[in-house]
Amino acid sequence: MLRDGERLDELNLKDLVIIQHKDKFKFGMDAVLLANFVTAKKGDKIVDLGCGSGIIPILIAAKTQDTFIYGVEIQEDMADMATRSVVINKMEERIKIIKGDVRGLEKILGYEKFDIVTSNPPYMPVKTGFDKKQKSENIARYEIYGGLEEFIKAASKLLKFGGKFFMIHRTERLVDILYFLRKYNLEPKKLRFVHPYVDSKPNLLLIESKKGSQPGLNILAPLYVYEKSGEYTKEIIEIYSKMQLEEE
Repeated sequence: MLRDGERLDELNLKDLVIIQHKDKFKFGMDAVLLANFVTAKKGDKIVDLGCGSGIIPILIAAKTQDTFIYGVEIQEDMADMATRSVVINKMEERIKIIKGDVRGLEKILGYEKFDIVTSNPPYMPVKTGFDKKQKSENIARYEIYGGLEEFIKAASKLLKFGGKFFMIHRTERLVDILYFLRKYNLEPKKLRFVHPYVDSKPNLLLIESKKGSQPGLNILAPLYVYEKSGEYTKEIIEIYSKMQLEEE
């Protein structure tokens, strides 16, 4: 099942594992925070845009009941890894990985068919020089195959009226995020800033929007990742513990 350069990492959650490649983009805390932020009802149909290794669909499937999740990934090798992780975890009846582009995705999955869309998209606009040598790293980090507007537009097309879009992104893109959400009839409803340390400014944000909703934004309490000592805050520890204890 594993190929050259790949390893099987434990998620410390319900005996779940995930395949990752030593030279390709690996999931980070962003994915865990987003999966925890998502609120889904029993039976919801979900799409994760830019699923990478499949981490967000796997985490959401683990914390919900009877949901079905499509993971969409443009890189064939990453989509293949995600598919094999789904098989290893025996989640084939809950998750399907699709190799595809978010642009025009409604032509494949259907228009307004989903209750929830999630995304941990590439954060940075394309620039002349890249920080990473590996192509897969660049695709995961930079808006090479669709920028912020394309991801939000795709979410709007896929969602039913009243459906929810959950996303994590960088704080410097907040104005763009709010502008494009409104442009595509996704009304921002909840916003939470993520701070690396208790005394630092935020560098990430979690945002929930609802298709066709009336205006009204709730700013949630900030989420701090590290104490001054460098240890995880109590809430971060609880987030990881909560995901491990969901089934109990």
